[in-house]
Amino acid sequence: MKRTIVVLTAVLTALGLAPAANAARPASLVVLGDSYASGTGAGSYQDGTAGNCWRSNNSYGELVAARLRAQGRLSSFANVSCSGAATADLARPFKDRPAQLDALRRDTSLVLLTVGTNDIDYAAYGGMCVQADCTGAPTEAILAKLPQMGRNVTALLTEIHKRSPYARVILVGYGRQVSTSDNPPGATLDPICGEGILTTAERREGNKVADGLDATLRSAARAARVTFASPFAYPERFEGHALCEAGTPYLRGFDALAPGQEGPEAVFHPNQQGQAALATLVRA
Repeated sequence: MKRTIVVLTAVLTALGLAPAANAARPASLVVLGDSYASGTGAGSYQDGTAGNCWRSNNSYGELVAARLRAQGRLSSFANVSCSGAATADLARPFKDRPAQLDALRRDTSLVLLTVGTNDIDYAAYGGMCVQADCTGAPTEAILAKLPQMGRNVTALLTEIHKRSPYARVILVGYGRQVSTSDNPPGATLDPICGEGILTTAERREGNKVADGLDATLRSAARAARVTFASPFAYPERFEGHALCEAGTPYLRGFDALAPGQEGPEAVFHPNQQGQAALATLVRA
């Protein structure tokens, strides 16, 4: 009987299903990805990263690491995320920094990742919605890029598994950036929500892209057998907090364009409260 228990425990451990004792083991954490992972727009930037990688101490990865550290459950931590990174950029030097994937080790036990929007020029699309009209052909063009993005993300996740075969990988989604309808009456909103800037039609089509992005990342995560943490899966935590909604905004708008702020790179990116919500999502 004793041998049976030992063998069963070994099998559960190999499958990552062993209970409490294994779950409490200190984590070797690596954070990879783009501006959503680095925390562009969330302030408190690490030395040498403002104006390039925009790596924030308020990012969800840093907050998860801080929680694990406080619990005595963090054995090592590397945050190599960088604003502007596409999937291909994680495997090569980017912005004068080593390839992000080089931070992975065979004994890495937890990887947090947000990536994909730079593969489809999502930021340029958002800029078009603000400055011109992104309905119709521009929306269809970006939707047509999603299948290739999905293949890119799946291939990246496969490479992460090769380098860190025992790691739990959590792919974190982007969620919704703007409301799906007109401005709520009486609410104090960012100037980006002003008359004629983001029309109802643009919000509707922009959210069609956001929905497609989320579905594509979910499929990639399923294909690679990793966890997908999507803001859409937790409406009680995120609904009402996109730009142009009545709740406390979780994203930067035109406030990022004020003197002394990050500039256009931070528009449509999570602020400090948004990154904290993403950290809660990851922990959940």
